[in-house]
Amino acid sequence: MSTKVIGIDLGGTRIKAVTVDEPGNTLLHHNQPTKDGDDRVWKAAVLRAVREIQNKIRCTDTLIGISAPGLPNAGNSAIAHMPGRLQGLENFVWTDFLKSRTFVLNDAISALLAEARYGAARNKKNVVMLTLGTGVGGAIMIEGKPYQGAFNKAGHIGHMVIDSDGDTGITGMPGSLEDAIGNCSIEKRTSGKFSSTQQLLEASRNGDSFASGIWLTSVKKLAIGLATLTNILSPEMIILGGGITEAGIELFEPLEKFMSNYEWRTGGNKTEIVKASYGDLAGAVGAACFAREYGFSQYSGPSVNAKGT
Repeated sequence: MSTKVIGIDLGGTRIKAVTVDEPGNTLLHHNQPTKDGDDRVWKAAVLRAVREIQNKIRCTDTLIGISAPGLPNAGNSAIAHMPGRLQGLENFVWTDFLKSRTFVLNDAISALLAEARYGAARNKKNVVMLTLGTGVGGAIMIEGKPYQGAFNKAGHIGHMVIDSDGDTGITGMPGSLEDAIGNCSIEKRTSGKFSSTQQLLEASRNGDSFASGIWLTSVKKLAIGLATLTNILSPEMIILGGGITEAGIELFEPLEKFMSNYEWRTGGNKTEIVKASYGDLAGAVGAACFAREYGFSQYSGPSVNAKGT
């Protein structure tokens, strides 16, 4: 079987494609707009990216991994559930369309795979990843293998309850972690004063005590969520990715202080919390990893899926 592998990250705004060799070097990179709204357009764009890379590497016998929002089906041949976005994605079998063996996985688990195989969590076995952006996505790795749980729902970390009296989210749960720190709720959290976390942080840097208070409350709730995860899963490492992590020290310094209050550090052991290293290419790189490993049947047990929002 060919070891040539292509990874595709199918996002709402961009389609990114890469080839990655076994040591983790990104050899080729292709980037183009998604143009969500007409599935014929973005499906054709994925096909065009694959063909261009296949021509450059002079190989049509490739394995392909696709990272996409939503929940994959049991065989990882298609996204089974993705309401409201990328119409035409659900139950679309990519192998038939691309004429190459193609494996589909959720974008959050894809980002975790990139970090676990080549990035911040390389050589780690038990890892949790959260993506902090518009919402809060999540993925879990146990003993070196991504964990899906029953019904492919594992990884809904953003929907963890932080405030039992909070507003109900899309899953029916109140006061979620996503609601506590995601960009989706920033206007509500600030009574309409700010429309993005970036604006909130800029105001905080300029001495706005209201903005500082909102931000620290959000970080405190994040710490409570992370400490809860350490009690349930006891990971070696928690990786934080997504646009909100660009806050840098303004996020990680208060987060560490709150974690020292909430994390149960038995025997002096603590969970390492780090920023994701892959950034924009994580989805495509992780999809390539998944195609190589799953395509060569290196995973045993049920298919590997997770959920990100």
